[in-house]
Amino acid sequence: MCYDFVHTYFMQFHNTALRALIANQRNRLPDLAAIEATLRDHGTLTFVRLRSGLFPASPSGIALPESGYANVWVRDNVYVAHAHAEAGETAVAGEVARALLEFFSASQDRFRDVISGRTDPADISRRPHVRFDGERMEEIRHERWPHAQNDALGYFLWLYARLAGTGDVPLDTNAVTLLALFPSYFRAIRYWEDEDSGHWEETRKVSASSIGTVIAGLEELFALSRSSGAWAADPSFADDILELLALGRSALASILPGECAQLAPQKNRRYDAALLFLIYPLEIVDGEMADLIIHDIERFLAGRVGIRRYLGDSYWAPDYDKHLRVPERTRNFADDVDVRDRLLEVVGEEAEWCIFDPILSVVYGRRFLVTRSPTDRDRQLHHFNRTLSQITPSWECPELYYHRDGQLRVGPHTPLQWTQANLLLARKSMARSLESDAHPHEESSHVL
Repeated sequence: MCYDFVHTYFMQFHNTALRALIANQRNRLPDLAAIEATLRDHGTLTFVRLRSGLFPASPSGIALPESGYANVWVRDNVYVAHAHAEAGETAVAGEVARALLEFFSASQDRFRDVISGRTDPADISRRPHVRFDGERMEEIRHERWPHAQNDALGYFLWLYARLAGTGDVPLDTNAVTLLALFPSYFRAIRYWEDEDSGHWEETRKVSASSIGTVIAGLEELFALSRSSGAWAADPSFADDILELLALGRSALASILPGECAQLAPQKNRRYDAALLFLIYPLEIVDGEMADLIIHDIERFLAGRVGIRRYLGDSYWAPDYDKHLRVPERTRNFADDVDVRDRLLEVVGEEAEWCIFDPILSVVYGRRFLVTRSPTDRDRQLHHFNRTLSQITPSWECPELYYHRDGQLRVGPHTPLQWTQANLLLARKSMARSLESDAHPHEESSHVL
């Protein structure tokens, strides 16, 4: 009996019906298909879309507007679009990309004002907005939000350039005009040393995960410029991107394997799960550095149910909802996160997120296709099992689990559509591994 089987056997499944289904099956394609069918029957893989074609962070936010989760995050939508593209639903991915292009096109003066120097990048409210009202396709004027999130802009550029390269979104005059602003904008803010709020929208710092995401976007734009000829009239366009890439790669190499390495304590972080995204889906980091990042996440951030974003993360700290009213729980803490940090008394009791295990499963699955290593296969199954174990009794994919009254409880922003998207990616990767198996009909000691 292998380690992964034993660990899965004692894994805490929150959905007992799903646990029973998995316990009676083996690692075969028909079993995976049965699990997927069950999840679809219970709505686990059902996404909620707005009329614009975009996705709110969580349908729960529609019923609880004070939470802000009814809004659209650029980052989350890129992950939802990418998952649909990987699942063969490129039309959905294209609609998301086009809607985001429409939003940024309507506010392109924000890019131009920073590029020209009319706007000081330090004025965060005047940077391009990365969270907005996706129903009305409008900026949220009444709130102060940490819009200095270079990773969100990098994600959009990465998605649109990729889809344009495959012909799934148009590379028309509007798209060419907008995409051309991104390199100039990234140069104007000096993205390789710019302090932004990054994936977790908190204290501004020079973050490896943000720099890496911009690099991914610029790489896709460079490839698109070479394959399409859309910017042929500007011979310096590709050269400018190459220079920006060199600056970013140098900065990234100086920070990794950490997330940030400045002297201030709140700007110096060795372990951060956002770095995982540089391995997949962005494919900016590989080899020994990727191995080290994965080791760090599994060794220092993995919890009993999910994975912590970073050590000392106070978002949904123990008894969070007892200490803060609904509007306060999700407010902008970018400038005073120390106020929230007082709620976390013990490192190790951070909220455990559900967006990371499926990505780790994909990473190991991609490795298995190359190495055929039983270890990679074990780890893929392990993280896939953990992903399934996080599904709630009501068959939903949560944002996170947090400590309440000494017990791990599911967070209120359930389902989180980013988690659903990552489950889709893990399921697709699992199917590829099973399909590639030289002996797909042999029984295995691994439980799905």
